[in-house]
Amino acid sequence: MFGALGALVVAVSTAVAVAPAAQAVGPDRLPFTITNSSGRGDAVYVYVLGTNLSTGRLGYVTAGGTFTPWPAGGNPPTAAPDVAIAGPANGSSTTIQLPRGISGRVYFSLGEKLKFFLTPDGLVQPAPWSSGDANKNILFDWSELTYNDAGLWLNSSQVDMFAVPHTVTVTGASGTRKSGELVADGRDKTINGIAAQSGWANTVVRRSDGTVLRVLAPGKAAGAGLLSTTYLDAYIASAWSAYTSKTLTVVPFADQPGTKYYGRTSGTVMTFTNASGGQVAQFNRPSSADVWGCDGALLAPNDTVVGPIARTLCAALNRGTLGTIDTQPSTDASQFYKSNPADQYARIVHENMKDGKAYAFAFDDVGNFESLVNDGSPSAAGLVIQPFSGGGGGSTGGDTGTGGGGTGGGDVTAGSITNANGMCLDNNAQNTSNGNKVQIWDCNGTVAQKWTFKEAGSTLRVQGKCLDVAGGDTGNGTKVQLYDCNGTGAQVWLPQSNGSYKNPQSGRCLDNPGASTTKGTQVQIWDCNGNGAQKWTLHS
Repeated sequence: MFGALGALVVAVSTAVAVAPAAQAVGPDRLPFTITNSSGRGDAVYVYVLGTNLSTGRLGYVTAGGTFTPWPAGGNPPTAAPDVAIAGPANGSSTTIQLPRGISGRVYFSLGEKLKFFLTPDGLVQPAPWSSGDANKNILFDWSELTYNDAGLWLNSSQVDMFAVPHTVTVTGASGTRKSGELVADGRDKTINGIAAQSGWANTVVRRSDGTVLRVLAPGKAAGAGLLSTTYLDAYIASAWSAYTSKTLTVVPFADQPGTKYYGRTSGTVMTFTNASGGQVAQFNRPSSADVWGCDGALLAPNDTVVGPIARTLCAALNRGTLGTIDTQPSTDASQFYKSNPADQYARIVHENMKDGKAYAFAFDDVGNFESLVNDGSPSAAGLVIQPFSGGGGGSTGGDTGTGGGGTGGGDVTAGSITNANGMCLDNNAQNTSNGNKVQIWDCNGTVAQKWTFKEAGSTLRVQGKCLDVAGGDTGNGTKVQLYDCNGTGAQVWLPQSNGSYKNPQSGRCLDNPGASTTKGTQVQIWDCNGNGAQKWTLHS
């Protein structure tokens, strides 16, 4: 995604697929909200780094959405400027602006700023699996994105490590989509589950104070001497030799079922032919390192034949289906990770995701098993740092759930939320359909007026759903509605000392239009002004 950044630059692991350019439909500056539901007291620092797609220059983005190229670096590498953006405290959110025309990463660290370095050729990114890396004792993670004229692609990544639990979200006309959300106690379950596997305990990296900083992905762990470098070799040899006596069929494009390639093994070489019998590709038997990294013998060039076959082979070997399932890619997840030995890291990371999706290795997007959200016409996006312990629960699936709030403490169940005019915040007709009107009404004690404020995630909830700014819009007068809780900035409401509730994504407050006393008036967001129309009292 960053392109060629030079020999010292750490390559981006996960490639975000980008559709052909279309008419610009996303805003020039896309509101991107970081919500901190970690349950930790650490300061959070945010970095948006990447490539300007118009100029090809590497640089960073300010909180206001300005892309700035990096200055020239040196050899040895010189310290990059401090471009950290102050992130949210626990239970709050910070909204920054993402400029259209960038591809890169959103880094976020807890407790300490990250250290970046510049060479004459580009940026040296954190590589905490290396013993000399300046960031190895910092708790941090990242997500990867491309935002261009065709839309936004945003994914959480576990390709190199599993560290800080986080959900990615995008909001558009069809609602909000999310991925990367862990099940309840998902961080602990992932860490403990991997540590319990034979030979994997050392892949869990702890700081001297006992904090688990990360679990290294197998390729990084093996490279650091923390996992056997030949871990998968026996399985690879068995799977590879299976095709000396039978044919492997690769159908690399789901939308082109007629495009097929046929593989047979001779010695340690697998040769692929097309439907006419012509040879199209050859692969030497890969090593464990080749499989972990989807490179070396499995290097996938950016073409329409060899690359797609290589991607398919790498996904099948990581998932343990090559040799037993003879048409690939296999999309039956119930058959994944049954080989002996198996990629326990990928298995356990996927197992603890609510929607089952993750980027646990470089080509985990084969068959659409990656933790990716996309919208061709986004109005907002975000990243939710999930609870390190507890949390989760709620519904499964990619588009609904409890969002960043979890089920932790700090909840205040209310009989009502009253406006300064004495009327109550009300879910119209007790209807729980997405988009239902939230209004003012005479106080009546029904379930439509029993609100819960969840400090973790700073959401206001009624009847199991969240108070939501329609479409994630930020303009004055945007209506406020009921919607599935999804952890986006459209559902964050921060209590203010003057009695108002501020939505940080828009910078505006929950407002009763014109201080109305007419039953059925739909509430909105408006510039925060401290007037009675914006004063709300939560009654316990």
